[in-house]
Amino acid sequence: MANKIVFIAFAKEDGRVRDLFVGQRKLGSTPYDWTDMSVKNPYDSDWKQRVRSRIRRSDGVIALISSSTPKATGQLWEIECAREEGKPLLGIWIEDGYRTKPAQMGSAPCKDWTWKNVGDFIDQL
Repeated sequence: MANKIVFIAFAKEDGRVRDLFVGQRKLGSTPYDWTDMSVKNPYDSDWKQRVRSRIRRSDGVIALISSSTPKATGQLWEIECAREEGKPLLGIWIEDGYRTKPAQMGSAPCKDWTWKNVGDFIDQL
C-alpha cells in the first residue's frame, strides 16, 4: 500500500492520545502506512493558513473525537476546513462511552478506534 498523507484533528487536551494514535502506525504489525500532518502548536500568528495548507496537501483527515472536542474550537475549525476542502473525513472515538458526534462532521462517519476502521479509511484514500 502506498503511503498516504493524513491530517489528524484533535483537541489539545487529547495530545497524549494523539501521540499514541500516531505512534501505532510505526508498529511492525500495523496494516497501513501514512504520514501525519497534524499541527501540534495551534494559534500562533498564521495558524489557520498553515492548517489549511496542510489539509489541502493531505489525502484525508482523521478527527479524534472525545468529550474535549465540543470545546476545542481549533479542532472544530480543522474539521470544518476539511469539509470545505472536500477531503475525506473520519471521526475516531477515543474515549470509552463518549459518542456525541460534532455537527461539524456533517455526514462523515465516526467509528471505534480499531486497526480495521482506520486501515479501511486509509485504503480508500
